[in-house]
Parts: sequence; structure tokens; C-alpha cells
Amino acid sequence: MGAIRVAVTGAAGQIGYSLLPRIASGEMFGKDQQIDLRLLEIPVEQVQKALLGVVMELDDCAFPLLTTITPTDDPRVAFGDADWVLLVGSKPRGPGMERADLLKDNGRIFIGQGDVIDEVAADGASVAVVGNPCNTNAMIAASRFKRLSPTRVTAMTRLDQNRAATQLAQKAGVQVTEVENVIIYGNHSPTMFADFLHATIGGRPATDVISDHNWLREDFLPKVGKRGAEIIEARGLSSAASAANALVDHVKALFTPSDKVHSIAVQSDGSYGFAEGIWASVPVKTTAPGAYEIVKGVAHDEFAQSKINASNDELVGERETVAELL
Repeated sequence: MGAIRVAVTGAAGQIGYSLLPRIASGEMFGKDQQIDLRLLEIPVEQVQKALLGVVMELDDCAFPLLTTITPTDDPRVAFGDADWVLLVGSKPRGPGMERADLLKDNGRIFIGQGDVIDEVAADGASVAVVGNPCNTNAMIAASRFKRLSPTRVTAMTRLDQNRAATQLAQKAGVQVTEVENVIIYGNHSPTMFADFLHATIGGRPATDVISDHNWLREDFLPKVGKRGAEIIEARGLSSAASAANALVDHVKALFTPSDKVHSIAVQSDGSYGFAEGIWASVPVKTTAPGAYEIVKGVAHDEFAQSKINASNDELVGERETVAELL
């Protein structure tokens, strides 16, 4: 089995620092799968120096699966023949910056990356977008594809799924392994809907185990949606270890064919009331490495559908904001 070529952007950043050892150790693609890592960072001397420090640490870990490490500031080098492209880096929102400006600034970055990926990545390459706003960044990158299929581009809502599972477990007083089938719908933002109505705890409906339905509607959903802001408030920095962990989960689930349902943001086909063409989180099953099918037919009550509709409206609004870039 040859090495999988994995490109990671923003590789010297916080998430990258937590992520790279876990890829190299075999947690993402398996304990017998060799890895060829390509690490992309911006062409700024201080950042490139930090990237070299990351490479030194990876070397010093002596990972048996890690065959090659290529640090670079050239997207063509990073993405060339890449099997998996993990778009972790993006421009963060600065003080006083409007969301519309953030969308457009990141849109230009993801236009460039989408062009290069389509030109030089491996046939059938898979692209996972983490850099926020990840749903719309995924849409922008995929809009540049002429050779590759937009269905190979996903955005990460697994962090929301993991957060939701933990909150339900803690409320029920059980281990998180008891919680299953928590699916995220919509945007990776406070408007996302964590579907507690179809979740189970110890094999029972979550709404039977947790009798406080007001907590589920009024406390649980905002807690999951605003968890990132809560972490920034607590540690002064955005989620890094948990985001890296979620990306490991996201890619592992998407790499491993299974009947298990999980949450990823994909190009909408109109399911669940999402506008066609936006990237919205829905339930999926992995059918082949990097390929999936949307799970259809999950019924939602009026409350749930109203939450899904609100997230759809936000995503449609984001598409309108960046329409000039598409």
C-alpha cells in the first residue's frame, strides 16, 4: 500500500499543531497506512520559520508511518497529486471586521486554492474545509472546479456533532459513548441545528432520557452553537485541540465506508429544505473512501424545521454576499 498524499494548509497554526501528529500516527487513515505530508503556509518569514519548527518536531517523533514531510509556501507543491486536501487555514475575523468583509476576504483565498486543487491534485482528490466560514468557503472552492467533482468537497461540522454529544451525555449523566445519532443540520455557526429529537442515549430516545425538554430547546442548542465563543472567552484563543480532533473524526468517517450516519456539510441537493447548491450539514453515510450519500427521509417537527430554515437562510445570505466571487 503506497503512501497517501495529504496536504494541510495553515500547518503552523494552532489547529495544525494539534492535528499533524495525529495524522502522522495513523489516527486518521489507519495504523498501517503510510503518510506523505505536504504542509502549506503563507510566504511570511516568521511563519515559514515556525513551520520548520513543526517539521523538526514531527521528525523528532519518529513516526513509522510518516514517509515524507514537505513544508512549502507554494500551493502547487502542496496540492500536487494530493489525495486529501485539508483546508485548515483561513483569515480570522479581526476587531471591528464585518462578517461580509470576512466572507469576501476568505472567498478570494479559497478561489485561489480551488483553482490550484482542481489543476494539480490527484484524480478523485477529497477536500475537507475547516477554515471558517467553512460552509461558504467550501462552496467557493468547489465553484472553481472544472476537472474534479464538487461532491468531493466537504466542510466540517463534526466539531458541532461532538460538542452536542458531550452536552447530552453530561446532562444525562452517562458516558459520551452512550450517545448516538446526533446529527447537525445547516451552517457551522450558532444557527446550526443539533437534532436531539432523533438522538439516542443508551439506545433510548434522548427526549425520553432527558425529560427537561425546555433545556433541550432553550439551553442545549445555544450551548452547542456558541461553544466556540465560550472557549475563546475562557482561554483567550479559539478551539484548536477539539477542532483538530473533529477533523480526524470527519476524515476517518469519510475515509471508511460504513452504514453509520454522521454529519458533514456537503453540496445541497435540496434535501431537508436547504437551497440547492449551498453547502449544508446533513446526515450522510460513507459509501467509498471520500464518497458519501445523503440520508433522506428524516422527519422533522415544526420546531426543528424552523431551526433548519433559519440556518438555510443564513447560508443563502452568505452565498448572496459572495455572489460576485462565484
